[in-house]
Amino acid sequence: MRTTKSLLAVVIASLSISALAFQASQIAPAHTITVDDLVKILNSPQSDKPLLIHVGSHVLYTQAHIPNSEYIGPTSDPAALQRLRSRVESLPRNKSIVLYCGCCPWTHCPNMKPADDLLHSMGFTNVKSLYIPTNFGTDWVEKGHPVAKGE
Repeated sequence: MRTTKSLLAVVIASLSISALAFQASQIAPAHTITVDDLVKILNSPQSDKPLLIHVGSHVLYTQAHIPNSEYIGPTSDPAALQRLRSRVESLPRNKSIVLYCGCCPWTHCPNMKPADDLLHSMGFTNVKSLYIPTNFGTDWVEKGHPVAKGE
């Protein structure tokens, strides 16, 4: 019985640690961009616009997304990570890319870290993860930033 409890404790601890590994809060601050900073870039007539990639759910994307962003899907799913890899593999490694989700609070998002990790492991040097503290509705839509709906 004692062995079973010990084994169960190890399994639970391992699952907890692996779940933390995918939280957006584990992304290095240097790899993030704020909503305000992204809006400035998107509104600037002189700046090259980044490739905007939505790594959250399809329902969220169809309800409201940043105009001109591309849907990849929730990158907590290996199939979506593969779609992300396929989408960017031919791009120059210095291409400006902004990843975003907004499905839930930043500290709980399972989609941002896998996407950020993948692009950095592929050698991309100008990747930013959009820091959305609460969710896309609260931190983007309700603040009056532009949105597109549908596909």
